Amino acid sequence: MSARRMSDAAPLPLSTKLAFGAPAFAGAAMVLTAGVHLPRFYSDVVLAPLGQIALMIAMARAFDAITDPIMGWLSDRTRTRFGRRLPYIAVGTIPCAVSFWLLLNPPRDTVTPAAWFGLSFLALFLFSTIISIPRAALGAELSLEYHERSSLFGIQSLFIAAGTIAGAILPGVLHDGLGIADERSVFGTVATVYAVALVLLNGLMLTRIRERPEFVQRPPHPFIPGVRRAFRNRPFRILLMAAVVNAIPAAIPAILIPYYVYYVIRPDSPASWLAGFLVIHLGAGFASLPLWMAVARRIGKLATMGAASTMGISGSLLFFFVAPGQTTAAAAIYAFTGVASGAFLFLIPAMGADTIDYDELRTGRRREAQFAAFWAIIPKLVAIPGASIPIAILGAVGYVPNQAQTPEVILAIRTLYSLFPAVFYVTALAIVLRYPISEAVHRAIREGIARHQHGDPAVDPLTGAVVPPPGAASRQGEDTGWFLDYFSQRELERVLAFGPARLRIDVWRAFGVASLLCLSAGIVVSRSLAGLDGEPGPSTVVAVAGGGLALTAALFQAGRLGAAWRFMADPPARAVVEAHIERLR
Repeated sequence: MSARRMSDAAPLPLSTKLAFGAPAFAGAAMVLTAGVHLPRFYSDVVLAPLGQIALMIAMARAFDAITDPIMGWLSDRTRTRFGRRLPYIAVGTIPCAVSFWLLLNPPRDTVTPAAWFGLSFLALFLFSTIISIPRAALGAELSLEYHERSSLFGIQSLFIAAGTIAGAILPGVLHDGLGIADERSVFGTVATVYAVALVLLNGLMLTRIRERPEFVQRPPHPFIPGVRRAFRNRPFRILLMAAVVNAIPAAIPAILIPYYVYYVIRPDSPASWLAGFLVIHLGAGFASLPLWMAVARRIGKLATMGAASTMGISGSLLFFFVAPGQTTAAAAIYAFTGVASGAFLFLIPAMGADTIDYDELRTGRRREAQFAAFWAIIPKLVAIPGASIPIAILGAVGYVPNQAQTPEVILAIRTLYSLFPAVFYVTALAIVLRYPISEAVHRAIREGIARHQHGDPAVDPLTGAVVPPPGAASRQGEDTGWFLDYFSQRELERVLAFGPARLRIDVWRAFGVASLLCLSAGIVVSRSLAGLDGEPGPSTVVAVAGGGLALTAALFQAGRLGAAWRFMADPPARAVVEAHIERLR
């Protein structure tokens, strides 16, 4: 909302929706440039080895996934007169713009272009996290109304579509339209345009958006118990599981489309056709947004997602059969898959915001930033192989920059671009069809939250259980419940069976296992880095992904060590632990 406060049911002003959505234009253009254009730019122009690029992408994404939950936790606990979200956006904007500019302007005389790529790519991900996690949380807070959220994220999706189209065509316009032959100069100009756009559009949002004061004043929550409570949220688990499966191949089409166009379709002017295919795909998504929003309002978010997913799966399979020179057929498929993609731009954030309302009904707390971090960390870690292994595979099967490729390389590009993603898209669709929050269920959730605000119990519309208001228990009892959530149900059951000392053993063992796995992955990666002149293989990329997961787990377990000692020093009464376990069951 702008400076004035809005009620939960009142529609957001159009100016607020535009101010919130506009920065997505610059963000989307930067994401497309980094995800689509940069790998080929560094491999074919800067001449960095593909295996090294894959390794650096994996390392940057692993680091990014680890910083996401930290950023979510910090944002939810921040208390300033400007709010919990906006200060981080203000602080992160200029460093993010500078990192993007450096990424697209590697020095001509650098002897380690992959190292320049890795460091600037990592910095870009760090400062993007500082902006994106609080911004995602802010979007979930601006409106609590079911359809108003679809409208807010739908308008944001329009800016995303426009930004991705701009990111797709600007290099081609500069190269072919304006005659800038040097690709380094092309990408230097692209970097300047989007860095300036990011600063200006985020500045506009900061002047127009105000956070809801009732959310800013809510008490914070401990991080690790908050993680456990979030994963008891069934709608959230379903969406997250689908997102994890979908994330495995999600980056492949963006990363491989230049290779698919240049070496599989092989049109006469590949740079122009690449830009044209991207415009067709993204333009179709842009044009279809109003239609998908109307469909979602009529048949619901879940049914709309099912229809769009079916279209996307079909289109992914069709790409395998496109022959060299069949640009018209390829354009038709890109338009078809583009229409399907338009639905996901607003459905995923809108459905994710609904799961946060359900969490508030169950826990009495609103944790938008922490949920935004959950949406980021696990899919990002899972996506590391999908974002980097295809590049490493091409290098392993004999890819040679700027040359005609062997049939083995062509088949690898076709399979990775088409068949491999389709298998995971089908699995993700089967999972997401179990999502239980409809418009009627969401209305019941909001009614239950309203009853809690009046001090009355409410009924969970998904389980039928009666949920007491957050203040029904004593403050001491509520604090004890959050403290016990540092530990799993099985750990607490072993405490009852063997005593509090067993808890310390369990937590230290979990920390040790995670640390050992992280150390093992670090050894594998360090050996690859020591020989950076070579081509790190797919196994090294897998080690980076595994190391990121292990490091995240080790940090999670480390955060429980102090709680285990406190439990031993002053264990809660047995009856309290038994009651907590019964609630978990």
